[in-house]
Amino acid sequence: MSRAQALWDRLAESDDLTIICHNNPDPDCLASAVALGQIAASAGIDERRILYSGEISHQQNRAFVNLLDVELKPFDPELVRNRPEGSLLAFVDHAIVGVNNRVPEGTPVDIVVDHHPVEDIVADIVDHREGVGATATILAEYVRELPMDPSSRVATALLFAIRRETLGFLRGATRAEYEAAAYLHDYADIDLLQKLSSPAVSGATIDAIGDAIENRVVRGSVLVSHVGRTSERDALPQAADYLATLEGIQTAIVFGIVEDSIQLSGRSTDARVHIGEVLHEAFEDVGSAGGHREMAGGEIPLGIFSDYTTDDTQLVDIVEQVITNRLFVALNLTERETKSKDETTEE
Repeated sequence: MSRAQALWDRLAESDDLTIICHNNPDPDCLASAVALGQIAASAGIDERRILYSGEISHQQNRAFVNLLDVELKPFDPELVRNRPEGSLLAFVDHAIVGVNNRVPEGTPVDIVVDHHPVEDIVADIVDHREGVGATATILAEYVRELPMDPSSRVATALLFAIRRETLGFLRGATRAEYEAAAYLHDYADIDLLQKLSSPAVSGATIDAIGDAIENRVVRGSVLVSHVGRTSERDALPQAADYLATLEGIQTAIVFGIVEDSIQLSGRSTDARVHIGEVLHEAFEDVGSAGGHREMAGGEIPLGIFSDYTTDDTQLVDIVEQVITNRLFVALNLTERETKSKDETTEE
């Protein structure tokens, strides 16, 4: 039996489905949730809900939710605990209870569809493929195989997510992404796809990216920078993407203080560096971090720094020193290899 058919049969046994997005969901997670919702509807499930925690702050993510009219509910543990008997619980684009989600420990999960490098996944139906470039690719495969056609909304969501997750098929893309895109193209709304690809950028995001440019430190082909304190969490991956294009840079990591936590985003094209493992090694004892070889992120509770100072300016300086040092240690780089931003500009 194929994975798609196994999922279909499991869905057909129930009439209620709760889909959990990971914290601060991105287009890959959101599109996968929307697609799983349509598959569930086609299999006969009338009651469906998509829950998320954190924020949807990136301008592309906000546009995605608004233009595609995605119905989301803020995560509430009671909606998970008090589900009807026989209700199914599904994770998309993440896999482990309590890791990058707020699902209470010990909660049984029925369905997991994910492409991130994780271990010890426990669920009745598991489709975990590290080899593909996006979870949306897996959902597109399901839709193609099952007795249904994707709605224009679902096809547009999946196609946009695949393009975004792979940076236009340039990062981590496999044959499966191209095949999924070719299939989805005939169903997608291309005009809407263009609108999703070029949303307005807030001034706060531009300011944060500017701070990352100004604060950059380079050692060898590695660049580390920070944005201080910001309200724009999703400016961090945008800054990392931009700084990774600097001449001579193969690895870029940007971090910043967002509310009560330190957020990190990393990018790498260096074959010697698995950026997910680097972030995990650097911060596994104080927070949660990890991801793919080329793209990763992390979150560290700010509370571990609260005993040092109550002055926010001093706090930012302390965070900068500690996080930067941990990153360079994890990357086995010494201070003698450091270049200032002025040196990189001259080159």
